Amino acid sequence: MTGKSDRRVRTTRALQVLARMTVLCWLALAALIRPAVADDYVLGPADVIRISVYQQPDLSLDLRIAESGAVSYPLIGSVRLGGLTGAQAERLIATRLRDGGFLQNPQVSVNITQYRSQQVSVLGAVARPGRYPLELSGTRLSEMLAQAGGIVSAVGGDVIQLATRRDGQPVTLQVDVVDLFGGAGSVRDEVLRPGDSIFVPRAPAYYIYGQVQRPGMYTIERGMTLAQAIAKAGGLTARGTDRGVRLQRRNSAGRMDAPVEPRLEETVRADDLIFLRESLF
Repeated sequence: MTGKSDRRVRTTRALQVLARMTVLCWLALAALIRPAVADDYVLGPADVIRISVYQQPDLSLDLRIAESGAVSYPLIGSVRLGGLTGAQAERLIATRLRDGGFLQNPQVSVNITQYRSQQVSVLGAVARPGRYPLELSGTRLSEMLAQAGGIVSAVGGDVIQLATRRDGQPVTLQVDVVDLFGGAGSVRDEVLRPGDSIFVPRAPAYYIYGQVQRPGMYTIERGMTLAQAIAKAGGLTARGTDRGVRLQRRNSAGRMDAPVEPRLEETVRADDLIFLRESLF
């Protein structure tokens, strides 16, 4: 009898150990499948979450957080999750289930399946314009541009506009692309906030016609001179000359000034009209 009793005790202890290991394994798996941002991301209206309770399939639900920040959950009713992180939401639901006498030791997992409440708009000359979630606090401007596929080459300008808020007031920051990605951008690689809007304008352009190989409109590169603008258009034709180049430039009133004869070292500006004449000899 004593031997059978010892075996029962050992079996019971083994089952208890197995049960504990199962719970630990489930918690470890939940931590792995939970997005890495769950402990950092703050839940808000329109976010979609999946709440799971270990060994309670009836309590596993996909829920959308209402504008009030609350969700309606079985047994405990309305519970406000807006403003909480995933880990805080897990603890709150587990406490409500335990204090309500529904479960003794509930193991709750909250996974974010759709990030909707904290987003940033990326518009303009990027590969994939649209709205992107701020899944991590501290996400910077350069990282969000990378998510949007980067600035479209030969189309996007070199100054980015970031519409954000500082001290509760709306502001628009001008961020230089060369500084941002050229090694000196850390001071202006802004940390983004929910509701921010990033706009990458098209690069300024000039127009060239007359005796050049490829007349048309071209984007202006930083510091581009008139000679470089001619080269970008394929250079002169066999009948063209760079003597007596005609340049028309828009004035502060938005109207075109009379043509002038610029030096080839002059810097090209937005909307410049460049005309290359035919050689007389």
